[in-house]
Parts: sequence; structure tokens; C-alpha cells
Amino acid sequence: MVSKDQSIGGAIFLICVVIAIIYTLIVFLPTQTLGVFGFVVNETEVRIWAVVIPVFIAFIAIMGIGAWIGWTMATTPPPKPIEEITSEIEEEEKKEEKEAETAKES
Repeated sequence: MVSKDQSIGGAIFLICVVIAIIYTLIVFLPTQTLGVFGFVVNETEVRIWAVVIPVFIAFIAIMGIGAWIGWTMATTPPPKPIEEITSEIEEEEKKEEKEAETAKES
């Protein structure tokens, strides 16, 4: 039996393969591919748009990822300096040692 994640993965795989095949056909055989659906097209114009649209989407996606990274960096507080962290650890160790000594004495 296939899990839900595997079936979703299979569906995504099939959709991507179908889109890749259709895209390849539109780029290399635009008149024949779109003619099947009854469209009369200019080959050069279709080829240009077949390249421009995915490039535009990829550009916007990359800029979105960059903006998200920038926003995350701008809104995340800076980490504590390593000296402060080590001094806190040393203080905790000293407290534990004192507690252990008082426990031994009683």
C-alpha cells in the first residue's frame, strides 16, 4: 500500500513530466502543438513567450527567496558573543560545584 506522501510525490512527478513534455513541444514545434487545439500562431512569437515566461517566473522566485533571506537576517536578533556564553557556562558549573559541596557536607 502506498502512503499519502508517496502518492503526492508520484502525482507531482507525473505533472512535472507532462509539463516538461508539453513545454518542449511548444518550444520546438509550436505550430503543430498548438494547432492540435485549434490555435493559429506565429512560431517566433510563441517561442519567445515560451522562454520569457519561465525566465520571468524563475527571476521572481529567486528575488523572492533573496528578499525572504534578507528579511530573516534583518529581523533576527544577533547571537550572544561567545565570551558571554562561556562565562554563563562557567557560572553554572561553579553553582553546581557549590551545590555538590553543600550536599556532601550535610
